[in-house]
Order: sequence, then C-alpha cells, then structure tokens
Amino acid sequence: MAATTGATQPAHPERPGRADGVCNEFTVFTEIKPGHADALREDLAALASGSDDVEARAALRQIGTLHDARHVIFDNDTRFMFASVFDGSWDTYIDDFAKTAVGAHFDRIFSHSEGFPGVSDPGVKDWFVAHQEPAGVFVSSYPDLTVQQIWKDHRVDEAFEEVLDTPEFRAALDNPANAELVATPAFQKLLEEASA
Repeated sequence: MAATTGATQPAHPERPGRADGVCNEFTVFTEIKPGHADALREDLAALASGSDDVEARAALRQIGTLHDARHVIFDNDTRFMFASVFDGSWDTYIDDFAKTAVGAHFDRIFSHSEGFPGVSDPGVKDWFVAHQEPAGVFVSSYPDLTVQQIWKDHRVDEAFEEVLDTPEFRAALDNPANAELVATPAFQKLLEEASA
C-alpha cells in the first residue's frame, strides 16, 4: 500500500484532492453563516437519522462511487467540513450528486455555508474548488477496489456462503469423484478463506 503524498498528482490536476489507486479524496472547509450552526446541526441530525434518506440511499447506490462521507462542525460552531472518498473523476462526482436526491441534501447542508450558490448553479464547481483543501497524505486500505467491485465481492461472498451451508456442497466435498479438485491448493485456499 503506497501512501499518497504531496509529490503525487491528483487524478485530475485541475482539481484539488489526492488519489490512491482508484480512490480519491474530497475535503471542503466552509464558514458557517452567523446563527446557522444549530440549523446545520439539525439538518445533519436528520441526515444521520435516515428518516428522509430512502431516496438518497437509492441514489448513492445508483451512482455507486461513494466509499464514505463525513460532516463536521468545528471552531466553536463557525466552520464546517465535508470530507468523502470516491471513485472516478472529480467532475463526474459533483455532477452525479447534483442530478440525484443527494443534490437536495447537499443544498440543504451547504445552504448554511457562506456563499454557497446551490448544487445546480453553474458556478458550484468553482465554489467547491475554492473551499477544497487536498489532504497532505491520503491512504486507502483498498486502493485497487472501486465501490462497484466491493459490492460485487460482497454479493459473491454471500452467495458462496449460502452454497457452503448446503448439504449438497458437503456431499460434493465428500464425493471421491471430486477429491482431485478438493485437494488443489486453490480450492483449499478458498475453503480456508471461507472459514476465516
């Protein structure tokens, strides 16, 4: 695993942010409008509760590039940070969210930040660039796996686990006709990984 440092170019040199393999980081710092910290906190609490999040969760699934995101109010309720890790192009990342229910969440949350033009405003990317700070170091535990690959691996793992639990699979393992396959190092490794 190689840490991304200041010497490494971002995925898109015209945009700030670091990359580690297919993963990119996005960190925005803003000034909270005077008197808006409590309203921002309430909007973040609503977002965290998931009460109005069914459509946004479906949109995140459809977009399929967001690894994680976090929102932080700091400096005595005067500043706000949004940080995320995503796959692909910075521009596509912003465009995808603007086109979905996630865009409404961005509008609600960032409306408490000074000067936010709105996620559908043509100048929103310039606003984000002006407020984005690249990480000094960015490291991903799985730099070669996209969100889509992780989901696929999870689905395959679940399906394999279901097969492992069937009497038919146990019978196949015990069948002498399969002894040569079962004895291969690759199959033994597969069984070891499944039992770990």
